[in-house]
Amino acid sequence: MTYKEAQEYIEASIPMFHDVGAKAYKEGLGDILELDSHLAHPHLKYKTIHVAGTNGKGSTCSMLSSILQASGYRVGLFTSPHIKDFRERIRVNSQVISKKFISCFIEKERKFIDSIHPSFFELTTALAFEYFAYKKVDIAIIEVGLGGRLDSTNIITPILSIITNISLDHTQFLGKTLEEIAREKAGIIKPNVPVLVGETQTETKDVFLSKAKEFSSPIFFAQKRSEAGDFKILPQGGLSFKSPSFGPLETDLGGLYQEKNLNTVLSAVKILQTLGLKISKEHINDGLKDVAKTVGFMGRWQKISSFPTVVCDTGHNPGGWQYIVKQLEAQPQKNLRIVFGMVSDKDYSLVMRMLPKKAIYYFAKSSSKRSISEDTLQNLAKSLGLTSYSFSSVKKAYLRAKKDAQRDDFIFVGGSTFIVADFMMNCV
Repeated sequence: MTYKEAQEYIEASIPMFHDVGAKAYKEGLGDILELDSHLAHPHLKYKTIHVAGTNGKGSTCSMLSSILQASGYRVGLFTSPHIKDFRERIRVNSQVISKKFISCFIEKERKFIDSIHPSFFELTTALAFEYFAYKKVDIAIIEVGLGGRLDSTNIITPILSIITNISLDHTQFLGKTLEEIAREKAGIIKPNVPVLVGETQTETKDVFLSKAKEFSSPIFFAQKRSEAGDFKILPQGGLSFKSPSFGPLETDLGGLYQEKNLNTVLSAVKILQTLGLKISKEHINDGLKDVAKTVGFMGRWQKISSFPTVVCDTGHNPGGWQYIVKQLEAQPQKNLRIVFGMVSDKDYSLVMRMLPKKAIYYFAKSSSKRSISEDTLQNLAKSLGLTSYSFSSVKKAYLRAKKDAQRDDFIFVGGSTFIVADFMMNCV
């Protein structure tokens, strides 16, 4: 079986959540447990770190991966969704999974896969766990796909569980309140395994404390630790900051929301050090300064070009946009032009009410089947008094924004992972 045939099999027979949404969601761990048993429990062959949360999971995973690589560990990294290539989801020391391994895995296991009909994410999780065992990683950083309690990744027992934050997202699956969503995320807490909570609110803190107490799990709150502060934006777009434990540091990741993530990451490093991992200040510095380059991390306040400045970001819910809006409004520019689109199961009405009023909008529909039509967005924009145009594709929207832009304008592309994916695939 060729890689192309394997890829077509995966995409044709197993619907992806990011394409069809709720239709691809399967509740329960039955299928992943069957797959895991069939593969002889590959995740038991290495240590793991489990990362859940509403926002910041990918950034947190990528920063930890880069730091641990700099520390000399062989690191597996499982994240989702991908931007350009399915293989981005599964990496070992930053190198994407080989095409040969995927094709051999599907060819070997196809009969069993057909017998249980797993979801796309269940199959991808099993593939990742098997690949990490094959590559003999020392430790794997595993990002939760959706929620926590019933997520396919939740068959692991990690050395550390991390919950980045809680906000309202995927409410059709996880609950309508912060407390309900927190209970689902808290489902990754394991007996006697330390758990770190990045950000918390009054509504969620007791949920985490109660679950940790039930399982005798040491619990830490990053907000209390203050491991990162005094942030400054670097000319090239990254951040410099200071840590009371690790001194002055820099990262190539931009975005105001990274301030919270960095505090979580450095708090996690402190815990990992107590668990016996050898991580020095130099390793942290080396790991953080080139995260995007080292891990191949895309779409988080990523600067594409200058004159005009072009930045893209995958923020796709109100929790993420509260930071994006602040950063957009702080940009020095003559005109702010925003290429924007969202998917139908996000609270696009609330996000659009948060958008800067003085910007010029280029609404676009992404290639995802879940994408909201550009006309729907423009009609809402008119009711909000926003200046806008609509386009049938991200490429058309971006080319028009670029044509309209002057040298000192600022063009932002975002609203969903799929808008950024289309942009990166067709315009960069």
